Amino acid sequence: MPSPAITVHSLDHARAALDAARRAGVSVTLLSAPGAAAYVGPGWFVQLLNQLSADERAALAGTYLDCGPRPGDALAAYRAGVSGVIFTGRSDVAEKLRALAQAHGTAFRTDRPDALDLLDLPAPDRALANYLRTIPGHGR
Repeated sequence: MPSPAITVHSLDHARAALDAARRAGVSVTLLSAPGAAAYVGPGWFVQLLNQLSADERAALAGTYLDCGPRPGDALAAYRAGVSGVIFTGRSDVAEKLRALAQAHGTAFRTDRPDALDLLDLPAPDRALANYLRTIPGHGR
């Protein structure tokens, strides 16, 4: 069963998501905002993840930088060492990027999973706890 996915926009979001996952006894996948590679760049995502402690990382099932339909952003993500990429562009380009992702040891998706987006939530901790409880087979 895939892990619950959470869209984060900051280090505080990532930490809140991972703390909620730890408390719920689950692992989660962190996603950037849709198309975030174009406006924050892969370096931002790598640095955000590098600032997480080992204890926080224990609740990570995976991380994905969303590159939207822009193949150049996916290539930049590979070079920056991003561990996972979402590419939503043309399928012929996706197949070439998938092969390159494999060569770089990068997870690759062509779809964006359903996720809880933490942007503008007034009570992210409560929303996270509720979300993790509603995922079949994941909540306590």
